[in-house]
Amino acid sequence: MTNSKKISPQAILALKEALSVITWKKDDLKDFLKYSMDNRAILGTINWDVTKRESVKELVERMTGRPDLYQEDLMNLLLSVTDLTDFPQLDYWDEDGTKKQRAAQAVDNLRKHTKGYIEITKEQERARKRREGIELKIAKNKSLESELLELRKLFNKLATNNNFQQRGFEFEKFLNDLFLLYELDPKSSFKNHGEQIDGVITFDGTDYLIEAKWKQQVTRADLAAFTFKVENKLKIAMGLLISVDGLTPQAISPDFKSIIIMDGLDLIAVLDGRISLTDLFYKKRRKANETGKIYVPFNEL
Repeated sequence: MTNSKKISPQAILALKEALSVITWKKDDLKDFLKYSMDNRAILGTINWDVTKRESVKELVERMTGRPDLYQEDLMNLLLSVTDLTDFPQLDYWDEDGTKKQRAAQAVDNLRKHTKGYIEITKEQERARKRREGIELKIAKNKSLESELLELRKLFNKLATNNNFQQRGFEFEKFLNDLFLLYELDPKSSFKNHGEQIDGVITFDGTDYLIEAKWKQQVTRADLAAFTFKVENKLKIAMGLLISVDGLTPQAISPDFKSIIIMDGLDLIAVLDGRISLTDLFYKKRRKANETGKIYVPFNEL
C-alpha cells in the first residue's frame, strides 16, 4: 500500500500510548497485535519480559525504522486501534473506570493525529477494491464469453447429429453445463415414480423441473403431460420446458400455468451473448405472470 501522506511523529507517539493502555495483560495485547498485523514474525523478536510500555516502544520504533517492511502493518495498527470503541480486556481490573477512560482518551487522541492520513488511506483502499471489482468483472465476462463460445460450438455440432437418441442425451449434458455457467445449481435427470425428469434447477428461490426436447415441435399433449408432472410435485415447483424446435400452433392453452417455455432461438440468443440466461429467464417469467403467456420468444420480450 502506498500512501501520499506520511505518518506524523505525533501519530506515532499517540499510537505507542494507545497500545500501552488499551489492554491490561500483555497476552491480550499480543493477541490484539497478532490479529491486527500481517507480518507477525516481528512479535516473536520483541522483548516481552520488560514493561508493556517498553515492549510497545520497541515494536513501534522497529516498525517505523523499516517502512519498506512494516508500513502496511503500521497502517493496520492505526486502523485497528482507532476503530476501538470498547475495551472489554480492561473490565476485570477496572474497578473505578479510570483504566477504560484512559484508554478511550488515548484512542481519541490517536484519531485526532491520524484523521487525515486514515481518510486518505481508506479512500485508497476503497479505490483498490473498486479496481479489483472491475478487474474481476472483466475477467469473469471474458471467461463467460469464452465458455459461451465453446457451448455454441457444441450446440452447432449437436444440430448436425442425426442420431436423435444420442443427441437427446448430449443435449441434456449441454444444458447442465449452461445452467452451471449461470450458477443455477442444476441436478441431473432422474426418474420419479416412473416419470422421467430431465433435470432440476433453482432460480430466484424456486425449483424448476426441466423437460428438454430436440426432435420435433412440442404438441399440446406434450405440454399437458409436462404440466401434470410439475403440478404433482411440491407447490413451489415450476416447470421449464426447452423445445429447440418450438411448439405447434395448437399447443398453447390457458390451462398451462405452471410452466414457461424456451426454444432454440432463445438458446442461440444466450449463446451469442445478446442476453444472459438469467435475464432471459426472469423476463420470460415476468411476462408469464403479467400476461399469462408461457411462450414468448426472445425477440418479442
